[in-house]
Amino acid sequence: MTTAQGARERARNEVTAAIKEEARRQLAAEGAAKLSLRAVARELGMVSSALYRYFPSRDELLTALIIDAYDALGAAAEKARDAAGETAPVDCFIAVCEAVRTWALAHPHEYALIYGSPVPGYAAPETTVPAAARTGMVLIGIFRDARQGPGLDELPLSAELRPEAARLAAEIAPDLPPEVAAAMVAAWAQLFGLVSFELFGQFNNVIEDRERFFRHAVTGLARGAGLR
Repeated sequence: MTTAQGARERARNEVTAAIKEEARRQLAAEGAAKLSLRAVARELGMVSSALYRYFPSRDELLTALIIDAYDALGAAAEKARDAAGETAPVDCFIAVCEAVRTWALAHPHEYALIYGSPVPGYAAPETTVPAAARTGMVLIGIFRDARQGPGLDELPLSAELRPEAARLAAEIAPDLPPEVAAAMVAAWAQLFGLVSFELFGQFNNVIEDRERFFRHAVTGLARGAGLR
């Protein structure tokens, strides 16, 4: 890459970052449904035609913001897992859950973008899937390591649910039995239910010591899912 090419690339990256930052500010102020490329361009002092060279449509800008949010959340989960080291599976699970909560509380509007109400008229493309899977892969890894190492209790599974659980296991973790896949996904859903209840106000006037309550709840989720 020549010096001129490198300078152009740096300039493009800087403008892209500025566009995303302004878009996040608008998400916080107006919500994703009202995100407008024209408004972003106006706030940045750009003409709309110039901004379209970076993001040809609102949906492409939303997709970029969604991927960034998923990646940031996934990175927080991975960092917590790595910091947990060789601790017991339950403790590793708790650490990752607490990292998810901490990130969500620090980035409420980005969390709402990926786990809140769908944006009218927007359908996330396949390009969001790798980033969206990062946190889930961390949780799958905890269950996989527990089964191979300290031990994992495989919970009973009804005959009626077994075909669905087997399909689920084949899709997300072929090396894990259906019992584990079903328990793991249930814990994953409940984790984000706890975070969403806190973030979107359902715990207002209900739970006061939310940090302790969260830790108690996710400890129960871990043990309930069979982690020792």
